[in-house]
Amino acid sequence: MKKNSIVSILVLFVTAIVWGFAFPFQDIAADYISTFWFNGIRFIIGAISLIPVVLIFEREKLTKTQWKKLIISSSACGILLFAASALQQVGISISGSSAKAAFITGLYMVFVPFCGIFMGKKIRTEAWIGAAAAVVGLYFVCFANGFENASVGDMVTLLGAFVWTAHIVCIDKFASDCPSLKFSLFQFIACGIFNLAVAPFAEGALVLDGEAVKNLIIPVLYCGIGSVGVAYTCQVIGQRGTEPALASIILCTESIFAAIGEMPVYYLMAALGFGGGITKPSPLPLSGYFGCALIFVGILLSQAKIFKKKA
Repeated sequence: MKKNSIVSILVLFVTAIVWGFAFPFQDIAADYISTFWFNGIRFIIGAISLIPVVLIFEREKLTKTQWKKLIISSSACGILLFAASALQQVGISISGSSAKAAFITGLYMVFVPFCGIFMGKKIRTEAWIGAAAAVVGLYFVCFANGFENASVGDMVTLLGAFVWTAHIVCIDKFASDCPSLKFSLFQFIACGIFNLAVAPFAEGALVLDGEAVKNLIIPVLYCGIGSVGVAYTCQVIGQRGTEPALASIILCTESIFAAIGEMPVYYLMAALGFGGGITKPSPLPLSGYFGCALIFVGILLSQAKIFKKKA
């Protein structure tokens, strides 16, 4: 059993903070660049930033069979990552709320336990309670003003949460025998290539003026190097010294940090002179924050083990 070290826990919180603050940067990027071009560029940058980490932590050589399995499995997961990240980015660009997008995306942690139904597994009581809380929370976030007034962006993000669920299940099934960092590296490469291959046909040629390039520098570098390279490395290091259940609970706080980071990121960009044309985020109504809180509680319950069975 792993001993939960303070350093590992702090490193996981750093991961959650970096991932959470990526949501408002994605929202800013959506004002200047289309989805597939943005995701293609940031995942390729993220993959490049991960190469030194792989060379340091995973120096062991692989056989031809291991390489074949690594390429096939990482490409399969890369396709799902491509679809999930695209839906997330489209949802953010339509709704204009990175906070809502973060909490709705986080529902994948509630959905994952229920995938066990298809494998004949019994669902824990905590997962059922967590799912109920999350569904009520989703209502307050998306449907409090009536189903006809629900944001299309929220629905796209919710669809993305289901694809994130499939992505997690795919990783669990195919990545167990692969070196984790190498797997992530090739998964990011595959995702980046898929995005860049689709972008010209779906969105046309990439055309950016000087203002767009200036305002995209920080979001692209943060979402590429920070969210992918730095955060994933911190996740691997942090999980080595932490119980899986505790690690999951810590990492799900990214939704909280996404909500906290909305306004600071906007004002930071403005203070640095990158704020021209950036849309100021609109605060959620009180019912929306209540819904986010319920979703977060549902996520925590889905990962907790409160009701222990007698031997």
